[in-house]
Amino acid sequence: MADEEQVADQEQEKPRRPRRARPSAGTGSDGLVPAAVAARRAAQQVADFTGRSPECVISIERADEGWQVGVEVVESTRIPDTQDVLAIYEVSVDRHGDLVSYRRTRRYARGQLDERCR
Repeated sequence: MADEEQVADQEQEKPRRPRRARPSAGTGSDGLVPAAVAARRAAQQVADFTGRSPECVISIERADEGWQVGVEVVESTRIPDTQDVLAIYEVSVDRHGDLVSYRRTRRYARGQLDERCR
């Protein structure tokens, strides 16, 4: 029993290390939002600006001060759906996930094969 008390006393004597400050919720240690958060925000912001529904996020790349995100959007729905008109928007978001810029870089029919992917 005396040994247990001695161990308990030693544990109490150890100085505690100060806790490191945690980055704000939803950001990494460098203050940059995670890729998944940046992608969701970019897709939502394209939808807000264009009024069109994002099909999917097709690319994401870390940029100097945030993220570059490629978002595929259905611009025009047709029958059959292989004739839908899709567009790719390149979106820049800052380290907090806020929109910096966006632009449409490509427009094509859903059924159209991309020569670059063959």
